[in-house]
Amino acid sequence: MATVTVRERRRTYHWPEAQLNFWLLIMIVASATTLGIFAYFITVQHQLKVGIPWIFPYEITVSALALLFLFAMLVLITQRLLLPGIVVLGSFILFVLWLTGLIETSILLYGPKESVSSYCNLIRVSTGESETTLAWLETNSICQAWKAAFAFEIVGTVFFFWMMVMAYQVNRDEYD
Repeated sequence: MATVTVRERRRTYHWPEAQLNFWLLIMIVASATTLGIFAYFITVQHQLKVGIPWIFPYEITVSALALLFLFAMLVLITQRLLLPGIVVLGSFILFVLWLTGLIETSILLYGPKESVSSYCNLIRVSTGESETTLAWLETNSICQAWKAAFAFEIVGTVFFFWMMVMAYQVNRDEYD
């Protein structure tokens, strides 16, 4: 009887370690910060007993999905199974989701009518020990949180696009 030997040959992909680690670190920070800011906004909305805009749970969901994707990437990296196709697909989906959130946040923050920024510009600095000062501090922190969320959404959107480009280059063996 003839013996047949089958050798399995897996293609290996060479990821640029420094870029990948930097990307992962920044995206974990951006996703976690965005998730925390919008969770805080929901808490404030509940405390004020007002409605919650759709963007708040949307951003929490998208940030949680991004963190889940990043965790899955870390698991695949440790097992040396990170495939460029998986990264391109996941990064594209998250890029579109983050871009949608970025557009809506920019409209709410800098929109033409009743924007958060226009409200923040109306508030005047108050000092001393009073309820007015406490109200100003809370309002100022909410305004700064909106600006931070907007900034981290820009970073996240750009970095997901960067990851699509990097994964494409890894697939073409441009990082040997």
